[in-house]
Amino acid sequence: MAAAYLRHLAGDRIEVRSAGSMPADHVNPAVVEAMLEVGIDISSQIPKVLTTEAVEESDVVITMGCGDACPIFPGKRYLDWVLSDPAGQGVEAVRPIRDEIYRRIENLIAEIMASTS
Repeated sequence: MAAAYLRHLAGDRIEVRSAGSMPADHVNPAVVEAMLEVGIDISSQIPKVLTTEAVEESDVVITMGCGDACPIFPGKRYLDWVLSDPAGQGVEAVRPIRDEIYRRIENLIAEIMASTS
C-alpha cells in the first residue's frame, strides 16, 4: 500500500521500490479491494524479496516490522512504521491501515520535497 500511494501521489518525482523480507505469494485480496476503493489498482503487483542492492540504492528505507531481516547501511534514512499487519484480515480491518499509510506517505513526500528544494 505504501509503495502504491507513493507512486500515485509523487509520480515520477520519487523513485519507488517495494519489497519484503518474507513476501507472500500474492497481494492480499483485502488490500487490493481497499486500494481500489481509493482508485488505485494494485491487483497486478507481485510481492518481491527485499535485496541488499535495493536498500543500497535507496535514500529512504521504510520498514514495517522486518527487524534484523532488513539490511542496514550507514547514511540511509530508516523509518520503521509500526502498523497492524493486514494479512488474514478483511477489508474492514484494512481500511484504517490504508488510511494511516496514506497520512504517513503524504508527510514523507512533503519532507522529501522540502529537502530537495
